[in-house]
Amino acid sequence: MTKLYDKSLEELHSLLVSKEITATDLTQATLDRIKETESQVDSFITISEEKALELAKAIDLKGVSEEAILAGIPIGIKDNIVTRDILTTAASKMLYNFDPIYDATVMDKVYQADMIPVGKLNMDEFAMGGSSETSYFKKTKNAWDHTKVPGGSSGGSAAAVASGQVPVALGTDTGGSIRQPASFNGIVGMKPTYGRVSRFGLIAFASSLDQIGPLTRNVKDNALALNAISGYDPKDGTSAGVSVPDFTAGLTGDIKGMKIALPKEYLGEGVDADVKAAILKAADTFRELGATVEEVSLPHSKYGVAVYYIIASSEASSNLQRFDGIRYGYRSENVNSLDDVYVNSRSEGFGTEVKRRIMLGTFSLSAGYYDAYFKKAGQVRTLIKQDFDKVFADYDLIMGPSSPNVAYGIGENINDPIKMYMSDILTIPVNLAGLPGMSLPAGFSEGLPIGLQLIGKHFDENTMYKAAYAFEQATDFHTKKPVILGGNS
Repeated sequence: MTKLYDKSLEELHSLLVSKEITATDLTQATLDRIKETESQVDSFITISEEKALELAKAIDLKGVSEEAILAGIPIGIKDNIVTRDILTTAASKMLYNFDPIYDATVMDKVYQADMIPVGKLNMDEFAMGGSSETSYFKKTKNAWDHTKVPGGSSGGSAAAVASGQVPVALGTDTGGSIRQPASFNGIVGMKPTYGRVSRFGLIAFASSLDQIGPLTRNVKDNALALNAISGYDPKDGTSAGVSVPDFTAGLTGDIKGMKIALPKEYLGEGVDADVKAAILKAADTFRELGATVEEVSLPHSKYGVAVYYIIASSEASSNLQRFDGIRYGYRSENVNSLDDVYVNSRSEGFGTEVKRRIMLGTFSLSAGYYDAYFKKAGQVRTLIKQDFDKVFADYDLIMGPSSPNVAYGIGENINDPIKMYMSDILTIPVNLAGLPGMSLPAGFSEGLPIGLQLIGKHFDENTMYKAAYAFEQATDFHTKKPVILGGNS
């Protein structure tokens, strides 16, 4: 069975419905592809071969109908999403042996769609990082250049899709953790509106920012995956009780009359010249398709990184307090007292980046500093959201780069956290405002992909998909492939 790894979800579905292949054939081919390429990209922490093949056989017995568009399709899962009977580590020594007894709601939806999870994907520890280098287990490589980072924290998810290991993967996005790795690996990544996808069963990093979303190799595949995982969940207090439209409905290629805003701050200092040129060319493409693209301003976006690291770290310091060696997580054997259990378990179980953010968050929330830092950050967060509201009063979408640069070298920025944090400057404001954002391929610089970011109104992912699909049909960036997927780069 050759090159099933290079086909779209629709193509795979057609093969399954026509019985040219079975779900077992496809799952086995996927597992073989992972084994063939894993030493090059290191994207998986756990491969659940036996369970995946059992699911595939059950689907073959039931049969794949025309309507069940995702039935029998293999999927990779980021390792901070809880999966029953499959290890869930959040890429941390703290949870290295955590074998959950329940599934996250998003996994229930994956199983309801008869998709087949094939394993858990590498990430930055507890989703804290921008390069997938803070994982306790391994460093994932970029699919286009194995000496470069894949981005983070959903770097394993992005590299697995871009290298053809899986046709679709789930990631999570707290400050750009789906869009930045999607940009670095030349694929499509969607961070839905906060509340669109249930967070029940997601190991929390920053509860007011985290959101689960799909990564795929084209826009329509992405819309199909979001159709499957969206919807209200009574088990998640932040889940939104809004209807879920068919996200593929607007994929016509027609965007005549659409109004798109291009913030001048998104093309300012710190954005590489090639990235800026690619985004300006993308703006011209939208104009040629009949849309209006005009410059606007998001004046408070420059404060986004500072606000994010206070709010996200404060929430992380609270969420991670449960991992203490008593209630949850790794327990140190190097103990002589109860205090030793707490201190040594957390000292040995957490990595450097996680400790750094816990300390920053604890400081921001401490008596005497709360008003100066956490409260002030919340006030500026409101100003950032109001900037978006003003723009969306006149425009349908906002466009800009997903990242100010293309993928950088492994180890290049790991000892410079400030430089690493600043690489998320263009994605963080979206999470602070709870808006949907996506990245799709829009060019190349020195052989590495450039990502175009589209930002939509709350719960208006349809307009984003509509514009993204039109752009994809008008360009050929999504057809370029890394060598590992058969390309010539």
